Amino acid sequence: MSRSNESAQVKYCLLYNQGLIPYQKAHEWQKSLLTERIHHPDLEDVLILLEHPPVYTLGQGSNAEFLKFDVNQQLFEVYRTERGGEVTYHCPGQLVGYPILNLHRYHKDLHWYLRQLEEVIIRVLAVYGLTGDRIPSLTGVWLEGRKVAAIGIKVSRWITMHGFALNVCPDMTGFSRIVPCGIADKPVGSLAEWIPGITCDEIRPHIAQAFTEVFGVKFIEAIVK
Repeated sequence: MSRSNESAQVKYCLLYNQGLIPYQKAHEWQKSLLTERIHHPDLEDVLILLEHPPVYTLGQGSNAEFLKFDVNQQLFEVYRTERGGEVTYHCPGQLVGYPILNLHRYHKDLHWYLRQLEEVIIRVLAVYGLTGDRIPSLTGVWLEGRKVAAIGIKVSRWITMHGFALNVCPDMTGFSRIVPCGIADKPVGSLAEWIPGITCDEIRPHIAQAFTEVFGVKFIEAIVK
C-alpha cells in the first residue's frame, strides 16, 4: 500500500521525545504548533514527551489561594497558563505529554478527550499490573487513592494543547507547597512508590504504545530542527 493510500486510513502523529525543557520554552513551542495547525489543518498531529525543571503552573481562572507561598516573592517559577484546571507542579522525574491533536479527526467532545487521556495512563499502569482509577467529577488518574497523573487542556478550533503529567519518580517535596489541582483531601503519589527504580525513560515507550492504541495513530519519530 502506498503512503498516499495508507494515509487515507491512518492518522499520522509526529512524536517528539525530548529531555528537560524549561516550561516557558515548551509553552511557546506548543502555541506555535497549534497556530500552524489552525492555519494548516492538514498538518500531522503531534505528541511531545518531555520533563520540566521545577515550576508551578496555574490554570486559567485558577485560585492563587491554592499556593502555600507568596507568588510575589519569586522564590519559585510560577506561570499562569490558558489551560483548564488549578495549580500543579512540574519537575524532573515527571513525564509530561503535550498532544497537539486536531479533534476533527477524532471526536469533537472535550469530555471524551479527557477520558481518552486518562485511558492512556490507565493502560500504562496496567503494564505493571497496577489498576489506575478515575474519580467521578474529577479529572486525572489515581492509584490506590493517590493521584499519580494530572490532566489539563486547552482547545482552540478543536485543536488541543497542554495535556497530562505522570509522576514517575520525581522529588515530591515540591507538591507540599501547593494544594495540587485544588484538591485538598486527596494526596498525590508517584509510580516509584509502587515500582522502585522506575524512570521516565522506561515509561516513554509505554506511553507511546498506549497513545497509539487509544487514539489510533501511527507515530513518525521526529526531531527538533
